[in-house]
Amino acid sequence: MGKGKNRVVKPARRDKPPKLREVEEEESEDVEDSEDIDDEATSEAGSDESEDSDDYEFPFRLAMYDFNQCDPKRCSGRKLMRAQLINEVKLGQRFPGLVLSPTGKYTLAPRDRAFVEQHGLCVVDCSWKEVERTPLHKVKAPEHRLLPYLVAANSVNYGKPCHLTCAEAMAAGLYILGYEEAAHRVMRPFSWGEHFLELNRELLDLYSKCETSEEVIKAQNEYLERIDRERELDNSRQIDLPPSDSEEDEEEEGEEELKKSENSSF
Repeated sequence: MGKGKNRVVKPARRDKPPKLREVEEEESEDVEDSEDIDDEATSEAGSDESEDSDDYEFPFRLAMYDFNQCDPKRCSGRKLMRAQLINEVKLGQRFPGLVLSPTGKYTLAPRDRAFVEQHGLCVVDCSWKEVERTPLHKVKAPEHRLLPYLVAANSVNYGKPCHLTCAEAMAAGLYILGYEEAAHRVMRPFSWGEHFLELNRELLDLYSKCETSEEVIKAQNEYLERIDRERELDNSRQIDLPPSDSEEDEEEEGEEELKKSENSSF
């Protein structure tokens, strides 16, 4: 500030217009226009991952342990991270909340909601082909839970029971705990995301109406038993079809032979 104190500012001449200022203003307008174009291009390029960048706030922290066993381009967990919907927990680092993990002893149930609201929800990103060789002991959390029976909708394991991506697991956990809107938000970045929720809606609604792990398991088993009964009924049900021409011809030939045998007996 001391150097600028004694500067002498010459008055602008009145006989010439301030052309330099006009040029500067035009340049600044061009810069603003280019920034707007860049912003539009960026939003269009990342539209599939930035759809959730609105005012919605998740009710608690969402996180992921990543074992780097999946293709980064196809990894659903990485896509959620790029969309800033979840954050990563380093392997060996302790997560204070509940983790959806194959090492869980109990099944996730709505009664876990209070704990998750306070401490957060986490998933494990690893390959189903490598799960038996995965050092899951590096996933450290006070609570581990299993998910009940659900069917995958992702392109890799479509239709396979329980072979969910970590994004599907996160959405299922949120739905079961009563956060249906949050589940839809997690599924937004994926073309098959909404289909996963629709495909499992009956089950998810059943689980979300339970209270304890035991009730969730009971609802799961009753659903599977009903599906088995319906499948057996469909397989045992015989469809009455009209007789074919060949069957009619065989019947007529049989009647003619019977008449011949009766005539020859006399």
